[in-house]
Amino acid sequence: MKWLLPLLFLIISCKKTDADGYTIYKIKKGKHRSVYRYKRHAKQEFELQCIFDESAKYTSLDPVNQYDINKLWGLSDCGKHHMENSIRFGWRWLNDSLEIHWFKHEEGVFTHDKIANVELNETNFLSLSITEDTYTLCVNGITKSTTRTCSRNYKRYKLYPYFGGDEVAPHDITIKIKD
Repeated sequence: MKWLLPLLFLIISCKKTDADGYTIYKIKKGKHRSVYRYKRHAKQEFELQCIFDESAKYTSLDPVNQYDINKLWGLSDCGKHHMENSIRFGWRWLNDSLEIHWFKHEEGVFTHDKIANVELNETNFLSLSITEDTYTLCVNGITKSTTRTCSRNYKRYKLYPYFGGDEVAPHDITIKIKD
């Protein structure tokens, strides 16, 4: 019976990779999460590429939720759970445009700011740099920074695509990420 849990985790965390090395994340209709995976890192700098297709277009049931930030990719931080401290790239479909934001949980309070608008079906280049007191996030050459309150280099775990806040994905959403 001890082998059942590791086997289940392996099945759930299987990833699909395309010929160009992108991991394909699919958030199924009616779900929030694309994958359950736990991968720790102590790195300070990250580079990734992502591609959104037409499935990134959506209309929220509650018009107010159209302003919610979906999660693309990120990291827990400060040795805490990601809902307490984390930094991420987020996205939303708003006014017929795909926006990429930074999205931060800090002591349980979240803040965000738009970095750039991006095109569907195009490769987007993202980077994240973590220093003692700053997160610097870049999307296709546009850079934004925000404060970081913990100064040590903690081990972190990666965070993967997640749709919504209180609404689930209205249809299957596919995002490709290479990191």
